[in-house]
Amino acid sequence: MEIPYNVQVREDTGVYNSKLGIWLFLASEVMLFGGLFSAYILLRTGAPVWPPIGEHGSIMHLLKETIPHATFNTVVLIASSVTMVMAWVSLKTKDLGKFRIYLGTTLICALVFLIVKYFEYSHKIHEGFVPSHDTYMALYFTLTGLHGLHIIGGMIVLGYFFGPGIKMWDNEPERFTNRIEIVGLYWHFVDLVWIFLFPILYLLN
Repeated sequence: MEIPYNVQVREDTGVYNSKLGIWLFLASEVMLFGGLFSAYILLRTGAPVWPPIGEHGSIMHLLKETIPHATFNTVVLIASSVTMVMAWVSLKTKDLGKFRIYLGTTLICALVFLIVKYFEYSHKIHEGFVPSHDTYMALYFTLTGLHGLHIIGGMIVLGYFFGPGIKMWDNEPERFTNRIEIVGLYWHFVDLVWIFLFPILYLLN
């Protein structure tokens, strides 16, 4: 028995099932990150000095050094959102070749983001700024680490649709297009979270 509303729009919600599902999932993600952002605000407003000064001194000089890297990563993620949209548009125009190009570019942008983040983490840890250093570093690694896990999760799904999952296009092109729209909504959410993390963790200290 075929599950209904995989492609057709539901009369009660105005969207197909998987799109409704992703919006519910993203709502739970908003609550997750919302709680962490709220914790950041409360801890920051309650601290006499921000960022705190731990045993290795203030993090301010290191923050200034990493702002260019974070700015570059912001541009990379915004670009990945554009290529994600173009991948979906390519399917709507039935151009599978362009879809591969745009989706592949999105994956490359995600990989570049993680590589830059790796070097940023390595530099901070080498300087002694680990999560136990102070409250700011604990929040920094929690927020950026959780965001990085979301990037990796998105890359796994994108990689699947770039590889073996693309076979769905041959038999169910409309359903495959919907799947790309769904993963695109997730990807835009991950990018949006970074748009908030960037100024909070790097610029407003």
